[in-house]
Amino acid sequence: MARRSPLVIGHRGAPGYRPEHSRSSYELALAMGVDAVEPDVVATRDGVLVVRHENDISGTTDIADHPEFADRRTTKKVDGEAHTGWFTEDFTWAELSTLRTRERLPKLRPSSASFDGAQPILRLIDLLDLVRAGSIEHGREIGVVLEVKHATYFEGVGLDLVPLIVRDLRAAGWADGELPLIVESFEQTVLHRLRAQGIAASYIYLIEASGKPFDQVAALGRAAPTYRSEVEPAGLDRLVGAVDGISVNKRMLLGRDAGLVDHAHARGLRVFTWTCRPENQFLDAAYRGPGGKAAFGEYEAEWDAIARTGVDGVFVDHPDLGVVFFR
Repeated sequence: MARRSPLVIGHRGAPGYRPEHSRSSYELALAMGVDAVEPDVVATRDGVLVVRHENDISGTTDIADHPEFADRRTTKKVDGEAHTGWFTEDFTWAELSTLRTRERLPKLRPSSASFDGAQPILRLIDLLDLVRAGSIEHGREIGVVLEVKHATYFEGVGLDLVPLIVRDLRAAGWADGELPLIVESFEQTVLHRLRAQGIAASYIYLIEASGKPFDQVAALGRAAPTYRSEVEPAGLDRLVGAVDGISVNKRMLLGRDAGLVDHAHARGLRVFTWTCRPENQFLDAAYRGPGGKAAFGEYEAEWDAIARTGVDGVFVDHPDLGVVFFR
């Protein structure tokens, strides 16, 4: 997927228009011309990888409407933070398959919320097959950017994601480099482990604007490096050979790290950024306009500032807008 303009990646499909990670969200993203789509994966109790933004599925499914699952609502600490809800690892795939997807931000995206309850949750293997079929249907190569969520947490509860991911990628024909695959995570450890398993992919390290990677916190405690230190010159030097690139919060490209892309490119590292969204709520303050949080602000000006950094890939919630702008 090498190209001069940045890759346009459908972030969880086309969640500006359909509930994220639903089949229709992905199908719409493919039809709108994306170069790749990004599924997040978490695991069920019986080791099935499902496509959900988080293992807490309270806000993205209709699980609260299922009285048979009411007693499984609980509070857990995930990556050091307490969350109350329903969690994928407490359910079998057979149970989760009875649920239906919902819009995560219904007040902001009421049009998308009108599709609530229409479709079941996807498994990773469903998504991989969908993208392969979509590439044929639309006559172009479409990739998958697979985000591994909470790998250290899942390993701690007895669900090692690495063998599950390897199993599904090999079963679906996405493990040998024939199809364009990128694997990303906020934790380097799982990326290194997957590469060691021979999965042919580009490996991208997700980097937040603040905080620390949880795999390093679990291993080193207070001595764990910050995400910010990873994009300093010495940190980028350490990443060379360990990963193929980084994917950063867009605030880092719009703020004091504006030269980050050049520094990374000088070391042979690719740079992606997330997430390009047109609504005022998500825009940098300098680009917000009138009309409230859901109204579209001066997103083209913000996106232009991002594009001028020379970034290699952008994640978008509205693929049609992203394809038109970044190409």
